[in-house]
Amino acid sequence: MKGIRMQQRGERHISAALRLAFVALALLLQIAFVVLLALFLQKYMAAIYAVLEIAALIAAIRIYNRNGDSSYKLSWVVVLLTVPVVGFFLYAFWGGNAQRKRIARQHPDTYTEPESAGMRSEMNADKLNRLLPNWSRLSAYLRRRDFLLYQNTCVTYFPEGKLMIEDMITRIEQAEHFIFLEYFIIAEGQIWERLCAALCAKAESGVEVKVIFDDFGSIRRFRGETIEKLRNAGVEVFVFNPVQQYVNRLYFNYRDHRKICCVDGDCSYTGGINMADEYANLIERFGYWKDTGVRLEGEGAWGLTASFINMCRYLGGEFHNERDYYRPHAAVKSEGLCQPFVDGPHNNPDNPAEDVYLQMVSNAKRFLYITTPYFVPDAAMMRALCIAGDGGVDVRLMLPGTPDHWYIDYVAESHFGELLEHGVKIYRYTPGFLHAKSVMVDREVAFIGSANMDYRSFQLNFECGVAVYGMGMIEDLLEDMDGIMDRSHCVTMDEWKSRPWRRRVLEPLLRLIAIWL
Repeated sequence: MKGIRMQQRGERHISAALRLAFVALALLLQIAFVVLLALFLQKYMAAIYAVLEIAALIAAIRIYNRNGDSSYKLSWVVVLLTVPVVGFFLYAFWGGNAQRKRIARQHPDTYTEPESAGMRSEMNADKLNRLLPNWSRLSAYLRRRDFLLYQNTCVTYFPEGKLMIEDMITRIEQAEHFIFLEYFIIAEGQIWERLCAALCAKAESGVEVKVIFDDFGSIRRFRGETIEKLRNAGVEVFVFNPVQQYVNRLYFNYRDHRKICCVDGDCSYTGGINMADEYANLIERFGYWKDTGVRLEGEGAWGLTASFINMCRYLGGEFHNERDYYRPHAAVKSEGLCQPFVDGPHNNPDNPAEDVYLQMVSNAKRFLYITTPYFVPDAAMMRALCIAGDGGVDVRLMLPGTPDHWYIDYVAESHFGELLEHGVKIYRYTPGFLHAKSVMVDREVAFIGSANMDYRSFQLNFECGVAVYGMGMIEDLLEDMDGIMDRSHCVTMDEWKSRPWRRRVLEPLLRLIAIWL
């Protein structure tokens, strides 16, 4: 057990260590550059450094005039003007457009749905406009980005990771045609033993099985021998950004953070739940691990299946059946509508995940409940939340009581004062780590997915989710959120003002570099 805990502790610091290593290297280059100037170019040092500052100023002006988030641009401007060598080095790899343009070129063309599917989506939009006119604009925004609006879909809410994983494995064991999995983290353990046995058995029986996992998210928890076992059984395995490739290319900032499971076309899952034992509380990490997800049955399941197909093609996968083979075939009748969607750096600066969050916050009239493990808002999101609070909306933000990354938690807490001043209620989940990513507005619309309320999810990661309109699942989500708040501590202004001095000192510094955390 001690060895497992030590391994888990190491895993928690891998992400931060790699990023800090590159920053440290850049700082060393800055120091070396200054020393060389002092030793060998004393006569011209001032002139050369002035040229660098002018070049940095020009770059900063270009950044400022680019489309995108102002908080993001401010961070780069400060770095470029204060430490130009570091700034140029980091911006060339992480902040410029070169990688995003390359990703956009490599990403396959999005499949165009048949005209009949688009017409059904528009008919569903007319129904939504009659049912919930306040949310027709959100739906129209997503439809303009080719995310169809579906009726005849049963959406089931899972308030715990264990419940969804059990249901998912049962469906996988009953699969007859295909199984698609796409996850940020796949970790060996009790859950994986059951899942692996089911996947191998189905592949050996002729079921088409494809698995995508992010190499960075699964590093040290998913061995090469395990991948080979899957492939020997007939499972097609695709690795998103293999570590040995993307560390060399500095691509590790882009990650496949999606959580998708599709079975036989009629059933799809998404949410915040990865395939690891802590998500079912079979092992303890940061106290009790609270996570949620949904199952889509019927027409709406196709939205997630289609996104998996697109990602698999992007990674070089081939599909030997016609696209209609993977569509839902079982007839489902239900009230309400749903709209699955995905996001990724290939479509920047257009960011559907962030824009969905913003529209849900802005459209709230009575109450707005949000759960997120990471809260690193930009200026627009903070302004929207504060306006909602000032406008009489009951805004409640639910965050972990036991965070997994202290530095991100410091950034989140730095925003508490402003939010509390505007009437936003903030809850810390006392039992442990709240990993659920969900929004519920006015008992009318909800979001469940993989996207956190932070820069990484909105700008760098490949994410997914589903907007749900006027369905019974929203009441289930509301009941669960009420339960979360019952088991949480409500933060007060006096408590926030009396936080330790170390947090007060580090918070503004960490906010400045929040885009790299």
